[in-house]
Amino acid sequence: MKAVVLYQTGKIPEYVTFPDPIAGENEQIIFVKAVSIKNLDRMRAKGEHYDPYKKFPVIVGVDGVGVLLDGTRVYTGSKYGMMAEKAAISSRMMVPLPDGIDDVTAAAIANPAVSAWLSLEWKGRLQKGDCVLILGATGVTGKLAIQIAKHLGAGKIVALGRNPEALNTLKDLGADVVISLNHPDEDIKHSIAEEAKRQPFDLVLDYLWGKPAELLLEALKGHDLHAESHFTRYLQIGEMAGASINLDASILRSSSIEISGVGGGSVPMEVLAKIPHGISAKSF
Repeated sequence: MKAVVLYQTGKIPEYVTFPDPIAGENEQIIFVKAVSIKNLDRMRAKGEHYDPYKKFPVIVGVDGVGVLLDGTRVYTGSKYGMMAEKAAISSRMMVPLPDGIDDVTAAAIANPAVSAWLSLEWKGRLQKGDCVLILGATGVTGKLAIQIAKHLGAGKIVALGRNPEALNTLKDLGADVVISLNHPDEDIKHSIAEEAKRQPFDLVLDYLWGKPAELLLEALKGHDLHAESHFTRYLQIGEMAGASINLDASILRSSSIEISGVGGGSVPMEVLAKIPHGISAKSF
C-alpha cells in the first residue's frame, strides 16, 4: 500500500510503498479516506513533543476517517499511524458518521472538538453560569470551545485572539466579549483586568501560552485578593505563542489561580476510552 512514512526525527516524511497493516486482537482494518495532520503530528515529527515517536519507520497521522470492511464509515484513530491507504484500528475506538458530513470535515473537526470538550467539562469542571475566558479563540479549537462552552451553560464567554477577520465572527459563535491581542500590552492587560472586575473568571482555556499568557496572568494579579470562595481554574492546552513563560511568584500568591495542563499525558486512559461511547452521529 501507499503511505506517508517518517524515517527519522526532523526529516520530511516520504510517500512510499509500505507493508499492509495486520489486525491484531480486538483490531480491524479500515480503508482510509481522510486524515487530520495537526500541531501534534508536526511536533512529533520534529521530535519536539512530550510524547515522541518510539521507533522508526512510522506512518504519520493519528486520526482520520475511513470505511470498514462492512462498508460503515467511521471516525477513528490508530496507534500505528493513519496516513496510508489502510490502517489497523481498535474495534472499540470509532464513531459511525452520518451522511451529512464529508470525510475531510469529519477528520479535521473531531480532534479539536474532543480537546475543547475535555478541557471544559472534564478537566475544567465547567458549571452553568461560569465565566469562561478563552485565550487563542480565533483558532479552530478556540472557536469550537466558544460554542461548546455556550452549549454547556457558560454564563459569560470572554474571547481573546489576534486574527482580525476571525475576531469579527466570535460574537456570532457565542462570545460575549472579544478582546484583540493586536493592541499594546498595557491596553490588553487593562481590558482583561476590567472584565475580571465585572465578573471574575471561573475558567481559562489557554491555547497560546508564551507572551499572551504572561499578559493575562499579570492582569489577574491580585484582582480577587479579597474574594472569599472564588478561584480561577487556568488550563494550559496549547503553545502557539511559545513553550515557556516568565511567571512572577506574586501572581500566584495574590490571586486564587489553579494552573494545570490538558493533553494526552494528563488525561487518564479510562477517560479517553469513554469518549467514543459519549459521541454519537448527532455530535457531527
